[in-house]
Amino acid sequence: MTEGFTWPVVLTKEETGQIFEWLDRPGRAAQGSYGLPARLQYGAGLRRSELVRLRIKDVDLKRGTLTVRKGKGDKDRMTVLPKSLLEAVAGQVEAARKIWEADRAAGLAGVHIPGALGRKMKRAAESFEWCWLFPARQTSVDPACDVRRRHHIHPQVYNDGIKRAAAAVGINKWVTSHALRHSFATHLLEGGTDLRRIQELLGHQDITTTEIYLHVALGVSGLGVTSPLDGIAFA
Repeated sequence: MTEGFTWPVVLTKEETGQIFEWLDRPGRAAQGSYGLPARLQYGAGLRRSELVRLRIKDVDLKRGTLTVRKGKGDKDRMTVLPKSLLEAVAGQVEAARKIWEADRAAGLAGVHIPGALGRKMKRAAESFEWCWLFPARQTSVDPACDVRRRHHIHPQVYNDGIKRAAAAVGINKWVTSHALRHSFATHLLEGGTDLRRIQELLGHQDITTTEIYLHVALGVSGLGVTSPLDGIAFA
């Protein structure tokens, strides 16, 4: 390993569930709103930036898939939309629709579409398909063009919510939202999913990046091999 390398922080399934439960507790409006995003990040293996930038058109409820647009390396990929989240995500789509309808009625500018695509598809910014899956509660002025519009949830605020949840339930690890992605990969590996398949789901260009999870997976580095010592009966 190169100097300065740090192992990925991986949560157990129990710890992951504790974070979700804390985020869902009544009375924590700001933190509670992140329960679904956190589940989706873990359940689909998304980077934080990929999660917050999901648009309505990237969600396929019938096929049970998410399309990640311009992930790391500027590449698109497809990943799994957990069956257990289909109803909740469908509800989030409708919640986003209500916000979009209110914004259109108020004459608010459409969502941000980057680069040449935004210049080419000016009307698309006002269409529901391009709306964020997790829109921000408040509108803000886009510094790039001095236009008030609705952005997606703030990635750092979301990350801080995950950190608070981990601390609140007593997880003694350096937990950030990226730990959910690490845990997705590790838990898949521990469950017997092929390393190449995990590479595709994560969007890693190099298999060696994915192989790091071999070193943190429980039970013989996720290789599915049992030590011969475990087969010897001791008195």
